[in-house]
Amino acid sequence: MKIEPGMRAFVTGASRGIGAALARALAEQGVTVGLAARSTAELEELAASLPGEHVVVECDVTSDESVREALESFVAQAGGIELLVANAGITHYGPFREQGMEEILQMSEVNWHGTLRTVHYGLPYLLDRARGQVVVISSGAALRSFPWAAVYGGTKAAQRMFAEALRHELSGTGVSLTTVYPGEIATSLHDHEQHRMPDWYRPSGAKDPSDLAAAIIEAVEEDRRSLWYPPSVRLLQHLHNLDPRLSDAILRRLRGGTVAPRKD
Repeated sequence: MKIEPGMRAFVTGASRGIGAALARALAEQGVTVGLAARSTAELEELAASLPGEHVVVECDVTSDESVREALESFVAQAGGIELLVANAGITHYGPFREQGMEEILQMSEVNWHGTLRTVHYGLPYLLDRARGQVVVISSGAALRSFPWAAVYGGTKAAQRMFAEALRHELSGTGVSLTTVYPGEIATSLHDHEQHRMPDWYRPSGAKDPSDLAAAIIEAVEEDRRSLWYPPSVRLLQHLHNLDPRLSDAILRRLRGGTVAPRKD
């Protein structure tokens, strides 16, 4: 789907990180963006810095009512949606046995159920016009999970399976779907946990979110099934599928001794 001036995009988790970078990239191409997140103050600051007119909507993806009302408000003001981006996400790192159920369920509600809510309530607007694209921002952790990210990786893998099946269901409707698998991106996603993360888990060589945003727009325009960014994310997946023991050995080298050796 060609990104053109006058199009409308709804982006969850738009207040910072990947969401904010994608909103900016779309705005620079003349797209009217629905900036959706819980923090409207941050969204207002972002909107003021973007070219063009945009719509700020408060949206808590853990609430059916909030997501539905946010979409209704955006459509009422913008007139429709061509691009629906399920981006909102959080992470809590740590050994699974030490994590509390509150943070475990919070990751599931935001990352997994939040995606379901966004697509469930947003998709009908695209189908009504028989035109548009859904973008699900998953993670490289959906392809090869890591120690201290058992739950986070699980929520991202759920997004992957959902998105792959839905793309097939949408065949012939005029609406398509792209799943994005980012690796380490320089965002504030992990900032609240820097004090508890081991040195080997702190991102090095993280990619700029603006570069990822440009790659997402290119993937949408080419109607790509998946985007692995950087491409090394896909390489890690292939390596794990071909030789899990070698993959684990590399992971131990990169991530430290918390990776158990495989015996299968």
